[in-house]
Amino acid sequence: MRMRRGGYSRFFPAAIVFAGLTVYLFRGRLGGPNRFEMLLPFNAFFAAAGCYVLSRRWVSSFAGSVMAGAVYGFGPFTLSLVKYHPLAGLLAAFIPWLFCPAVFGGRMGRRRNRALLAVLPFAAIICFFLLADRYGFYPVPITTKLRGDDLVSFFAPLVMAKRDIAGTTMFGFYHVPTAALVIGCAMLLAARRLHIVALIVLGVALACCGPFLKTSPVMWLTIPVLCCSVMIGAGVQGVGVAGPGDRRWLLAAGFVQAGFAIAALLLATKYFQVFLSLADGYARLFVQTAEMYILGAVTLMITFFIARARLRIGGIRTTLLSAAIGVDILLSASFLIEQLL
Repeated sequence: MRMRRGGYSRFFPAAIVFAGLTVYLFRGRLGGPNRFEMLLPFNAFFAAAGCYVLSRRWVSSFAGSVMAGAVYGFGPFTLSLVKYHPLAGLLAAFIPWLFCPAVFGGRMGRRRNRALLAVLPFAAIICFFLLADRYGFYPVPITTKLRGDDLVSFFAPLVMAKRDIAGTTMFGFYHVPTAALVIGCAMLLAARRLHIVALIVLGVALACCGPFLKTSPVMWLTIPVLCCSVMIGAGVQGVGVAGPGDRRWLLAAGFVQAGFAIAALLLATKYFQVFLSLADGYARLFVQTAEMYILGAVTLMITFFIARARLRIGGIRTTLLSAAIGVDILLSASFLIEQLL
């Protein structure tokens, strides 16, 4: 199937947004002796652009697709790959583009052919590590896999980044995008897109297992992170088109944000009580985490009451959520890059 009508003409404004975000986040942070260092901003931009193009298959909202690209390209997982090697981030940046032949290849044959093309990203990851092993180069340790402790980064990525940036797999997203993820998941299940669910489950399962064909398990997380990023874009669009019958999902997403905010404030209180204020740095990060979740909760509550009042102002609702996600990305990504570089 082809990209939605107007998708190509809208790619250039999206690219400008991603380029501006790249310049803002990486300004004054590069210039070291490592020649691979210049790959860092390219990886973020290329990953965001690829996710944008991929999301156009399911997301007709320009704002939704831009948010999907920004969440993937400038999210905790993609950015944190720099702690291994910039080439690992380059591989993650290529994954969305490698899915495009399967997604937009409707004219190339039947469903069976598209299924074969969907193997391309998996084959690229395996070939990348087999080739690296042949030359004795290991961009990501093959023993690095998803652990139970790493799931905390889904709730508090900034705290986990400060605590142990060298040993933590930043699996997840920033704070406000999780609200759109809740709505996107509901839309995914309602549409019965089980193949996407299968990709997410397969990616997480491979990331939790041992090395497969000398491939680092952590790199398999690019698949579920990419799928969830597209769902976040769909969730942003869903907020704009939600009617009175869908307000329960808006309320559920708001409650999730409020629950995370309360948990972050309770943890902040606990850390502020540590002897001699030794944990005040983590406490302040938990407070910042709570503030972002409160921002998301307030945004979702506003959209809930708009939908309840049966007001057809979908553009305003989409803009509100997109603005909240954008603020979260700017603040959180700046902190994360500061920790990484």
